[in-house]
Amino acid sequence: MRIIQLYSSLSYGDAIGNDILALDAVIKAKGFDAKIYAEYIDKRISPELASPFSQYEPQKTDVIILHVGGASKINEWIKTVDCKKIMVYHNITTPDFFEEYNQKSARYCQRGLQQVQALNDTFDMVLAVSEFNKQNLIDMGYKCKINILPILIPFDDYKKQADSVLLAKYDDDYTNIIFLGRIVPNKKQQDVIAAFASYQKNYNPKSRLFLVGNPNDFEKYNEQLKIYTQKIGAKNVIFTGHTRFDEILAYYKLSDLFLCMSEHEGFCVPLVEAMFFNIPIVAYASSAIPGTLNGSGFLLNEKNPDLTAAVMNRILTSEELKTNILKNQQERLSDFSHSKVEELFWKFTEELLAK
Repeated sequence: MRIIQLYSSLSYGDAIGNDILALDAVIKAKGFDAKIYAEYIDKRISPELASPFSQYEPQKTDVIILHVGGASKINEWIKTVDCKKIMVYHNITTPDFFEEYNQKSARYCQRGLQQVQALNDTFDMVLAVSEFNKQNLIDMGYKCKINILPILIPFDDYKKQADSVLLAKYDDDYTNIIFLGRIVPNKKQQDVIAAFASYQKNYNPKSRLFLVGNPNDFEKYNEQLKIYTQKIGAKNVIFTGHTRFDEILAYYKLSDLFLCMSEHEGFCVPLVEAMFFNIPIVAYASSAIPGTLNGSGFLLNEKNPDLTAAVMNRILTSEELKTNILKNQQERLSDFSHSKVEELFWKFTEELLAK
């Protein structure tokens, strides 16, 4: 028996790619024959770990784990295969967020959602990385049992050396606010900027905002953000663009508060990263965010820049409140430990293998 993971685009360092590579290591550690196949493979990923999907020859004894996070010909091909099949649903962003900025991305998301809907009777087991994703599948007509399996997060990587140049550059008495995520419309970086501008104006002029993320195919949105930043008079807003991993570590180590105003997340790994780096979190209660935080951090039920700024200031100036938030975040962080997620994975997989 082989356990085969399939995905459309295996990227280096993103949440789904990390999850797939971590699962591969978990499966091999149990002595199983495991392999990853993808339509696109980042050149930084070893050929020993992943091969082009075109080279995959399925066997009846295979167990296929299909990761779904977008449109793919694999999502249609999977219906033709006669073996045990598991879907891991990572979520697909609704296309309306992208239509104004990138029609190609909007069509890609629309096609992906249509494919997921058409797969509702295809799998022997369905896993979702969050309760929000599970509800998405139910809304698309899935009537089978859906188990929750959080993403495997490479915490050991976060213990690596941070970029010393950045650490030295921003080693001052400024308060640093951070949001990490691709520069895309659903992340709503403009709302982060608006809240930061209010905080800077009304509470702390010696403050700085790190917007850590790459615009990729959303340069128009990125330019709009920069124009908006100037228009509202926000100072010291750093658009990092593409960042190396050691630079990401440095930005986290430098930061005093994580501010997330995103309106669509399937899980939101940066929230867990902020927990790891012991940064208090303020986040808008949308999509998977309340589930990922699960009572930790500080959730906002409305988008009001001045109110958000007041919350930020309260957390940053009240040691008692900040300590309580960080304590709750550390408790929540323990739920995402490798051992707990690995245990869940084998529990679900062994149930399937026993059938």
